[in-house]
Amino acid sequence: MCGRYVIISAPAAIRALFGYGEQPNFPPRYNVAPTQPIPVVRIVDGKRSFTLMRWGLLPSWVKDPKTFPLLINARGESVLEKPAFRNAMRRRRCLIPTDGFYEWQVLGKAGAPKRPFFVRAKRNADGSAPPLAFAGLWETWTGPNGEELDTAAIITTNANRILAAIHDRMPVFVPPEAFDLWLDCANVEADVAAALIKPAADRLLEAYEVGMAVNRVANDSAALIAPSSAAATARAQAVAGVPVKKEKPKKANEPDGQASLF
Repeated sequence: MCGRYVIISAPAAIRALFGYGEQPNFPPRYNVAPTQPIPVVRIVDGKRSFTLMRWGLLPSWVKDPKTFPLLINARGESVLEKPAFRNAMRRRRCLIPTDGFYEWQVLGKAGAPKRPFFVRAKRNADGSAPPLAFAGLWETWTGPNGEELDTAAIITTNANRILAAIHDRMPVFVPPEAFDLWLDCANVEADVAAALIKPAADRLLEAYEVGMAVNRVANDSAALIAPSSAAATARAQAVAGVPVKKEKPKKANEPDGQASLF
């Protein structure tokens, strides 16, 4: 699944990759969380367009959002059939710009603290990497008083070999050469676009452990994607044959507030 992600590339770099006409300016975000507004790229009047939507899809037929679960992810295996996603899969596919996401690894018995990892595109020789694109779906929900809310979800699939040791699911990534195929709902049938719903190639991504600070939504800085010092120390000790002192891990904090994207 994907429950937190990062968008830190310069706005100009994101605009250049996704090819939309708007020129939004926004700061880097290191801990984007559900219910926050997120950048979405879709087709409007035949052109790619940038907009903000709430992360957490709300189908148009929902009467009371308070009684409906928060759909931040859509399982790729069932988007063509599930009532919550099938219409969006046919008519409202989108791309969600990202520079990586967090995933939590469960070790030991049930209830044990989870270890957070950051997953990003593999670096080039100069340490750079372009933004990535999540495959997404969007819907507009209209309330009883005519109010409208644009919402979106990230499509997930089975994990590739790189991610399988951390979690059994991963978000679907759409390569730049397939942007048009995914976005063009008017000319590309849903079952054709669904061919893009598959695990990312192993060569695309890399993952490393990060600190527990990402568990708190209020934390939002570059320190969140720094490799965990505890993990690095443990690896160094293992290589040197030094016994690792086991410390009682801190309990992961639950999200306690949702800051806005901008």
